[in-house]
Amino acid sequence: MTGVTAPPALEPSYEVVVIGGGPAGLSAALNLARARRRVLVVDGNRPRHAATLLAHGFLTRDGVSPLELRRMGREEVDAYDNATVVFAQVGAVSVEGGGFRVTARGVRGGSDVDVRADTVLIATGVTETMPAIPSIRAFYGTQLHSCIECDGFESAGQPLALIGETDDLAERALLLTQWTDDLIVFTNGVAPIGEDEERTLARLGVRVERRPIDDVVGEKGVMTGVRLADGTLVERAGGFLRPVWSPSLSFVDALDLDRDADGYLLTDADGRTSLPGVYAAGETSAPGPQQLIVAAGSGAVVAAAVNRDLIGLSLEDAAVL
Repeated sequence: MTGVTAPPALEPSYEVVVIGGGPAGLSAALNLARARRRVLVVDGNRPRHAATLLAHGFLTRDGVSPLELRRMGREEVDAYDNATVVFAQVGAVSVEGGGFRVTARGVRGGSDVDVRADTVLIATGVTETMPAIPSIRAFYGTQLHSCIECDGFESAGQPLALIGETDDLAERALLLTQWTDDLIVFTNGVAPIGEDEERTLARLGVRVERRPIDDVVGEKGVMTGVRLADGTLVERAGGFLRPVWSPSLSFVDALDLDRDADGYLLTDADGRTSLPGVYAAGETSAPGPQQLIVAAGSGAVVAAAVNRDLIGLSLEDAAVL
């Protein structure tokens, strides 16, 4: 059909299959392509930052759309003859022979994948679960954000809300006082903020609201406040959420990789997991969620380790011969 680009033809095997097409995965793939490795990036195209209009703190790209950043990254990787990016959702990774088998179902016109890999680099990031408040998604990415370091500057000086149900809410509130002196922490009747924490916050002018939330409200797409379950309306111009994050790793359950208590992959400083040949970069590994530029840097670090380890494998093969 005219105007439709056919999905790329896939080879039966690759030196590295990168699972995940965010900043960590694409950065790793770019560096590996430049190391002349045969690389396949399998991107499920379900970015956590899809609702975010602008990303900040990424050198030379401050204010870029996260979706545009990913698009540019895919094009840079695809420009190398030895690298391919395909849209597909990975279903399973298994050990096969001296390497791995990766299978995935094509999405958005992407090819199905059934390939062998010498090594696998996991960079699928995390999924996030928001507090069960009906209209949160209507303002998420515009007036409500989850990354304080990313979006605090644009919210500076405004009357802000911090909404969450986790035990680190007081710590995040302390961080937010760098950007505003008008902050209310909404626990939704759930988050366990102790009396000592509340006194500390009060000394900084931060109020803790423990009543349950009915909804976040606004007009014409602009947030105006938080309505409590008893009908009280608390005026707020925007704020920050504390989602519950969890790594997206069901496709590697068969590999039995070591994880921490929150499910993140445990790695060494260079991204090596507990199973030789399997690596992790970005938010997939502990401690989890991070700025885009940090994830991209992680991808570059892990790519260097993968390349060094593949050279070591080549030396071992030569010694056998």
